[in-house]
Amino acid sequence: MTPHIAMEPTMELDDFKSAWQALDARLERHDRLQLELLRERRMDQARRNLRPLHIGLLFQALLGLGLVVLGVACWKRNLDVPGLLASGIVLHAFGVLNIAFAGILTGLAAGMDLAGPVLAIQKRLRLLLRVQTLNSNLCGAPWWIMWVVVVIGFAGLAPTPHAGATPAWIWVNLGIGLAGTLATWAWSARAARKPGSLHARIDDGTGGIRRNLQLLDDLERFERD
Repeated sequence: MTPHIAMEPTMELDDFKSAWQALDARLERHDRLQLELLRERRMDQARRNLRPLHIGLLFQALLGLGLVVLGVACWKRNLDVPGLLASGIVLHAFGVLNIAFAGILTGLAAGMDLAGPVLAIQKRLRLLLRVQTLNSNLCGAPWWIMWVVVVIGFAGLAPTPHAGATPAWIWVNLGIGLAGTLATWAWSARAARKPGSLHARIDDGTGGIRRNLQLLDDLERFERD
């Protein structure tokens, strides 16, 4: 009877260890499942956040195509009118620039693997943010000026385009547009230098990208904890 009695505490300790290990494994599975669910919700939200960017880039590409068509039509009809010829060439080049940036950004966004590691997604998002900021500065801010060039481009399609002196309103609006473009660039550069500017709210089409970076920062902190 004595050996049997001595083994009981050992058996109870083994049962306790087994129960504790089972509980620990269950909690680990629960935490992993919660993390997977959280990640899935975050990635779904990330996809939704990028939809406005995709739509905006589609419109940008279509706009660029329209500018190319207008520009080519303008400069081909006015080879002997320097002002209209220059306007047509500028429209043509600006349209190509818009199409190129729309294609590059669409490729970057579409090629993002949201099922991959968080660090890899963050790296791609930061690249997307930099390129979109550049796109905003080169294809967005110049519309202070480009709307005037578009008007001139349409004027160049007239059956008998005016080849005389440039109207004063064009020079006035070009001057205002140049000042507006420079001010926009200065404001953008100042915002980029601010600490924490990664999450700043600025109207340059990067809102969805910035929200995704915030989502992934939160997910990364949750994974570490």
